[in-house]
Parts: sequence; structure tokens; C-alpha cells
Amino acid sequence: MENNISNVTDKKSLFALVEPFNEERHVDRRRRLTKIMSEFQEHLAERSNHFLGYHLNQDCSCLMDLSPFLRFHINNVGDPFKESNLGLHSKKFEVAVLDWFAQLWEIENDEYWGYVTNGGTEANLQALLLGRDLLPDGILYTSKESHYSIFKAARICRMECQIIGTLITGEIDCTDLRQKLFSNKDKPVIINLNIGTTFKGGVDNLDLVIKTLEECDFSSDRFYIHCDAALYGLISPFLENGPKFSFKKSIGSVSVSAHKLLGTSVPCGVFMTRKGHIADFSRNIEYIATVDNTISGSRNGHAPIFIWYSLNMKLGRMGLQKEVNKCLMNARYLRDGLKNAGISVMLNESNILVVFERPLDLEFINHWQLSVEGKLAHVVVMPHVTVKMLDDFLSDLIRKGEIWYGSGEVRRFCLAEDIGPSNCACSVHGNGNSSRN
Repeated sequence: MENNISNVTDKKSLFALVEPFNEERHVDRRRRLTKIMSEFQEHLAERSNHFLGYHLNQDCSCLMDLSPFLRFHINNVGDPFKESNLGLHSKKFEVAVLDWFAQLWEIENDEYWGYVTNGGTEANLQALLLGRDLLPDGILYTSKESHYSIFKAARICRMECQIIGTLITGEIDCTDLRQKLFSNKDKPVIINLNIGTTFKGGVDNLDLVIKTLEECDFSSDRFYIHCDAALYGLISPFLENGPKFSFKKSIGSVSVSAHKLLGTSVPCGVFMTRKGHIADFSRNIEYIATVDNTISGSRNGHAPIFIWYSLNMKLGRMGLQKEVNKCLMNARYLRDGLKNAGISVMLNESNILVVFERPLDLEFINHWQLSVEGKLAHVVVMPHVTVKMLDDFLSDLIRKGEIWYGSGEVRRFCLAEDIGPSNCACSVHGNGNSSRN
């Protein structure tokens, strides 16, 4: 079964929907389906034990309590703050979730508008559409390390996009931003800031970006800032050095993914903006007897319940604080283990994305489900990642490294330009015993 499930071509025959044979009894069909689903569950459990490379928390066990709700189709069509004639919705849960995030991100309940999305891509598209509606001739500015959904949204919206360079950390380069702003001073600014880039976890400096905009003579009515905080939106508020963003600053919107740090069994998230920004975007729809102002028409009504229940079961802010501290500690543990093994590694300050030299073996990459980019790979130390998982990964990587590099015929990559000389363990820059943190 393992080979069948892992191999895409074999899936076709295994999971093909076949009409029942006349002689096949209902009980036999149920037994066959139960076997398939049981074996697939075992496959998922095994793969989750080696899931290190992506921003997904696999610890969703508390949501098993909600299985009775799966017998209902729950649809939160339209504005979460407006009733509709579709009575099976969970908008009370949705508004409660939004109020919680509003408090976290420092905006009053009567000043924000938002909704529970199907994930970060939808939220980013919603943000850029709002920005374009407010500033129709605005130019989009975003760093080269932004999530691919930003560039997809720019294509959908047919927006002019200026791609900004980044620092070693993955943070936006405000010197490059300044130059591009000066070159386009006659047009307003729609800017996407990354509160944690996808690969390095680099956090764009919101205060420095706002200062740069002001120094380039862009008043607050000539720029719209969206903060893509897909992962970091539930980490930043719990750091010792304080949150990296807030609605107390000149931002237009924020998005976060709930399936990342919090952990939900379906992709979902939260989009939030200032209430005044959504007015022109809203339309009354008689067919559903409510206001349409979200990207999706029909919206998953189970997702707000999952988020609401997870926040309650994890004891809200207090529980999330513990989760964040554990992830930060385990990320430092992995960084130190890689460094002591003589492997190039970088961990940004107060971060959970450990970036290191890309393994040479594709089978190894697939086994641990690592995300790779050029000469780099990373591990995202999520709440489901235990010290044992990290120890197993390190042991496996070191053992494989002896095979890859033991003969001396293959040398380690120089990663000085990618993660900085102090983090590079190549023959020129060091042996992995120095780190920027």
C-alpha cells in the first residue's frame, strides 16, 4: 500500500471510482473502502513523522472532537457580519475569531473588517484588489523573496509590479526600494511587506519602510501597505522584542494562515483590513440576501469553527506563547546541531526557519519532505516537530553526508552569498563553528 500511495501513477488504479458490480454486496464494498481509507490513514501518519520542510502544523488531533459537524454542509456565504437566507452558517464563530485577531493586532472591533479565508493566496489577492481599488493607478512593490501568490495576484489584477532586492536575511532592501520609489514618484504605492518570508523567514522592517515612503514624499493617502504574515502573524506578537506589525501603524491590511502555527486540518486563515477600505468593494446580492465582499462566494463554514476550537483548546494567548517558545528553542537546537556537524546553516533572530546547505540526494529530500531553493534547503520547526524528529533528521543527514562528501571528490557548496560568510562552512569561510546568532 505504501508504494501504491506514494507513486502517483499507481494512485490512478487504486483510487479510481468504480461502479459497483451487480454481484458486489454493499457490505463487501464497505469493507473494501474501509481498508483503503485505513491504509491511507497509516500512510499519512508515517509521512507526518518525517514532515519538516513546510509551514504546516501537523498537530491537529484536538479537531477530532468536531467530527459530528462533518454531517452538515456549513456555508458562510458573503460578509461575516451580515446574515443571509442560508441558515446553516458559523458566522458567530467567525466573528469571535476575527475579534480575537483584532485585539492581537491592535485594532478596535468597530474599526476593522475581515473574514476567514481559504488560505494565504486568497487573502493576498483580496489585499491587492483592495489596494488597487483605493489607488487605481498604483504600482505594486514587493521583494523578490515574497510568496509566489503575490506575483500571481499581480498578474490576475494586471498590476505593474516592481520587484525589490533583499538582504542576506531575506528582509526587503530599503535602499533599493527608495531608488525605485524615486523613479515612480508620480504614481501611488501599493506595497506588500513580508512578516516572515517563505524560505528564510526574513521580516521586512515596517518602520523603516514607512520612513522611506515618507522621505520619498509619499503621504499616507498615497500608499497602501499589506502585511503578509502567513506564518509570523501568530509568532510576532509573542516575541520578547515585541510585535513586528500592528494596525497602530500605517498599514492597510494583514493576513495570517491558521493551518500553519495554530494547526487546522484544512487550509484556512484570516484577512483583516480597516473598515473604511471595504465600502466600495461591497455589493448587495438579492439571491443570497446578504453583502458580497469576499473573493470566494460560498465559504467554508467549518474553518471558523476549527480556528475557534483550536484557540480555545490551546488556551489562547498563553498556550500560543508556550508553542512559540518551544518552536524557537527547537530551532536553535537544530541550528546548533547542524553547525557542530560542520554544515552551513543560518537562523534569523527569533525565527523558526532553519536554512542550510541543500542535501545532494533527492530521495533524502523527499523522505524528509524538505523545501529546497537553489543551493539551499530549510526546516520549518513547527509545533509538531519534536526533538526526537530533529535528532533522527540530524543523524540521517550526517550519515548521508559521509557518503556524499567522504571521498573528497565532491565539495560542499559555498553559501556565503546566500546566507553570509559567517554562516558558511565551506573550505574558504569556515567549518560551521561560527554563526551570526
